[in-house]
Amino acid sequence: MKRGTKISICNGRLVDPANGIDAECDLHIADGRIAAVGPAPAGFRADRTLDARGLVVCPGLVDLCARLREPGFEHKATIAGETAAAAAAGITTLCCPPDTQPVIDTPAVAQLVVQTAERHGQARVVPAGALTQGLGGEQISEMAALKHAGCPVMSHADRPLKNTLVQRRAMEYATTYGLTVFLRPEDKHLRDGGCVHEGRVATRLGLPGIPEAAETVALARDLALAEQTGAGIHFRCLSTGRATRMLAEAIQRGIRASADVSAHQLFLTEDDIGAFDSNCHVIPPLRTSEDRTALRAALARGDLAAVCSDHRPHEQDAKLAPFPATAPGISALETLLPLVLRLVAEQVLDLATAIARITVGPARILQLPVGRLDPGRVADVCVFDPDACWTPSASTLVSAGLNTPFLGQELKGQAAWTLLAGRVVFQRETT
Repeated sequence: MKRGTKISICNGRLVDPANGIDAECDLHIADGRIAAVGPAPAGFRADRTLDARGLVVCPGLVDLCARLREPGFEHKATIAGETAAAAAAGITTLCCPPDTQPVIDTPAVAQLVVQTAERHGQARVVPAGALTQGLGGEQISEMAALKHAGCPVMSHADRPLKNTLVQRRAMEYATTYGLTVFLRPEDKHLRDGGCVHEGRVATRLGLPGIPEAAETVALARDLALAEQTGAGIHFRCLSTGRATRMLAEAIQRGIRASADVSAHQLFLTEDDIGAFDSNCHVIPPLRTSEDRTALRAALARGDLAAVCSDHRPHEQDAKLAPFPATAPGISALETLLPLVLRLVAEQVLDLATAIARITVGPARILQLPVGRLDPGRVADVCVFDPDACWTPSASTLVSAGLNTPFLGQELKGQAAWTLLAGRVVFQRETT
């Protein structure tokens, strides 16, 4: 479908949290942008009409953390395959961490990622630039050049910065260019090679544990540096209730901080590891039921501004070793929407708030003009069926990664159409 195609999406429930809209009304698209919400503009004639009766129409989803594996790890997945999975999941914008091979620490690598995604045309990929060269934690990267090459934020992926002075200088440098710093708080020494939450399940299974303090000690350090430097900081994938309380208190004191939570942390706990289920080997680890309750409450209050997939597709062999030796991570793009909708079904969030946490919330963190449906904005749209029941399996998942603990479980909610800049990039086949 050519870019100039005019599309009307009619009869759906339009939910656009950024503009306070939750009503049955039509959406009209022309030249890749939103032409109107409600009645069509004068003289507008649609080339194609999508009947969204019984469906929800919302901004395209924005995912703050998705590893697409390319470049360097194409044996696990590729940008082409994973952006196709994103489109099938209603996700139109993905932020990928810089721990590719080579690391995204030069404009050339950043442009390679962006241009590869553009060539396949399934989803918009925005790379996070490496905070230090090679993610080595010693030399600060050329952040201005990375920003110009398409990196809206700087990140150190999952690698803690050992040198606090380097971290301070890097945060000051990022602030100079208006760049938010993405960090996942973890004290490497307190983690001490652990692979599950330090608690009764770790003791029962004889697995090395990761204490709550591995997250909270690092978080306290990072908040102190953010306060000292005035930098904007975003914490990826918080996993403990104590960390959310520390974050809320810091925000009240005026520190420029935000955080997200991965969708699986809102449902799974250490008990789901069962008898060494390697699909539940994730970092940060699954915590306690009390932590899960606290994370949900923080999300409802807005202390956690976004839900991300933390997508990490793996080849089958990566999950077949003894539990501590397996690769951590979940293939999670296609379960993001149904898991967030489950929060609505369980009355943790209302629908508008749930959609906000996967659209305008993450878009604001990335400082990108997406995640909303104002007239004139780029037409990234997700049309989904909230009642569609489906089961993740090798035949239903588009992602190359089948490493998910939700494999074989019935989920509810699925994208029917996904539009990227006014083009239909995904349409679900009806039976």
